[in-house]
Amino acid sequence: MIILFDKQRGLSLVELMVAMLISLFLTAGLFTMFSMSSSNVTTTSQFNQLQENGRIALAILERDLSQLGFMGDLTGTPGNITVSSTVVTNDCVGAGLNNASFPNAQPIGFRYLWGYEQGVSPQSLACISPNSKTDVIQIKRLIGPPATFLTATRYYVASTLKAIVFFDGNAAAPGLANSRNWEYQHHVYFIRDDGDIPVLRRRTLSINNGMNNEEQLVEGIENMRVLYGVDNNADGTADSYMPAENVTTLMWDNDNEIVSLKVFLLVRSSDKDRSYTNDTTYQLGDKKIGPLKDNYRRKIVSTTIVLENRILNN
Repeated sequence: MIILFDKQRGLSLVELMVAMLISLFLTAGLFTMFSMSSSNVTTTSQFNQLQENGRIALAILERDLSQLGFMGDLTGTPGNITVSSTVVTNDCVGAGLNNASFPNAQPIGFRYLWGYEQGVSPQSLACISPNSKTDVIQIKRLIGPPATFLTATRYYVASTLKAIVFFDGNAAAPGLANSRNWEYQHHVYFIRDDGDIPVLRRRTLSINNGMNNEEQLVEGIENMRVLYGVDNNADGTADSYMPAENVTTLMWDNDNEIVSLKVFLLVRSSDKDRSYTNDTTYQLGDKKIGPLKDNYRRKIVSTTIVLENRILNN
């Protein structure tokens, strides 16, 4: 007697090919989902980075620029300005007859505010080398509250309602009747690359190093545009906004004519995204940038800063 067994062992060639095809489709789907997820993570991460860097940069600028020209107890134009501090080495001297860290022997027209666009405006600061076609802004002010103790590396101002005296923190405070002492600041904000990453930077005044103290504030700030709000009728509000190259010498020297600032920052991601091409044109106030046709994401942040001390002086 012959017994026949008709049991199949393993898979046929057709079944194996079908299984492989199904596995191939499943694998391709998984890779597509992974790729999309990875791209979404990169996009979200870069947008979060742009938002956070822009927010921090604006907060730093707004806090400092809003107080420019603050001179402690002084109200209006001083009747007397005295400079008893030593000569500043490595100073950043701007355009105009009186635009160094401290007022000169003729303190009329001392500039608490000045700015320019690198490579576009006819004047510039020799102490820094910003990126081309980015704005630079220089400010001077006092820091509150009044100083109880003096620091030897800082400069100070003794201030009353009618007079101010600049002096070194490593010396005795001047004997100005009914005065209070305040720390004095001279700041310059500008943009320069660190490798291939643009960085918002600041120069700060000190006794030992002059204006050679440089801080890296926020990475990814690629461009800065400042428009100056000019008050033509002394009502405390800006009647027009203009770039630095259109601000006249009289406007810079007049302590209360520029009453507000519009600040625009172009923020750029630190890393490229090869899956993205930037075809956008960006409007920074009166200036257009792009399309740059690269792989960096960008975002514009902006704010309007009211210069309260100038309005009060007005």
